[in-house]
Amino acid sequence: MNPLTRLGRRRASVLTLLAVGALVTPAAATAAPDAVRASTLGAQAAQSGRYFGTAVASGRLGDGTYTGILDREFNSVTPENEMKWDTTERSRGSFNFGPADQIVNRAASHGQRMRGHTLVWHSQLPSWVSSIRDANTLRGVMNNHITQVMNHYKGRIYAWDVVNEAFADGGSGQMRSSVFRDVLGTGFIEEAFRTARSADPAAKLCYNDYSIENWSDAKTQGVYRMVRDFKSRGVPIDCVGFQSHFGAGGPPSSFQTTLSNFAALGVDVQITELDIAQASSAAYANTVRACMNVARCTGITVWGIRDSDSWRSGENPLLFDRNGNKKAAYQSTLTTLGGA
Repeated sequence: MNPLTRLGRRRASVLTLLAVGALVTPAAATAAPDAVRASTLGAQAAQSGRYFGTAVASGRLGDGTYTGILDREFNSVTPENEMKWDTTERSRGSFNFGPADQIVNRAASHGQRMRGHTLVWHSQLPSWVSSIRDANTLRGVMNNHITQVMNHYKGRIYAWDVVNEAFADGGSGQMRSSVFRDVLGTGFIEEAFRTARSADPAAKLCYNDYSIENWSDAKTQGVYRMVRDFKSRGVPIDCVGFQSHFGAGGPPSSFQTTLSNFAALGVDVQITELDIAQASSAAYANTVRACMNVARCTGITVWGIRDSDSWRSGENPLLFDRNGNKKAAYQSTLTTLGGA
């Protein structure tokens, strides 16, 4: 999306051009900036071909302040909970897309791209799935879930978080214990991505996790090794999502290095669930700058709109206060999106 409009006709005569040029003063000729500065987050991100999105809850779509900010500021949407397994397939083979459809249809009507979140995750998982102990059964259940959900939204989702939070916290650098890993082995991630590619070949397929922003951390290195292995063997993975739930200090000093190193593997990188305790202007600016400095960092999503909408509401971590007013961090974010 380029807000710059073309001036004049392509076949304008030399005389016409000279005439127009004679009317342009030197001051007017130099007044236009190289790029039009936008006044909203999504529009400014689009100047560099990126998106700036937010997590959306269907239950808040009746709140006029909430939707007013959503429509004005963001050009990408991620359903907060509505696409998770305990909503979409609470009982085996019975799918409920109503809450997610509400978000997807609304986003489409407002020209906002959609991120799908999430297909395979050990949390918010119905007990009927977590209690499966037979590998063939679980494999069939997992692949059917991926296929049915992706088929329902085929062509409407820009990127999917195919597998979410599969790596353990701490110093092991290994995958966490979950019904998927324990029953299917570590190969379940590869199988999920291959199934997802078959279901919707056009969608970007992402691995998404938290606490993988610091380059030297064992968890970061574990995910990096997996992505490197996948790329070397042709396993379909297109992007890595960094949740970026930061403390008051903001991102680690190595964050841009981490984004660059993953991007060098041949994947896009995205900041997928950004919130920062106390939302300092500097912390937000540093986070956004790290993305802007990496060509394959294709977008940023904040995890909620107002502080009152946040899962960390006690830490006031977002860009808008509880009344929907812009905070200082909003302006630093907008400015940094412009490359300043």
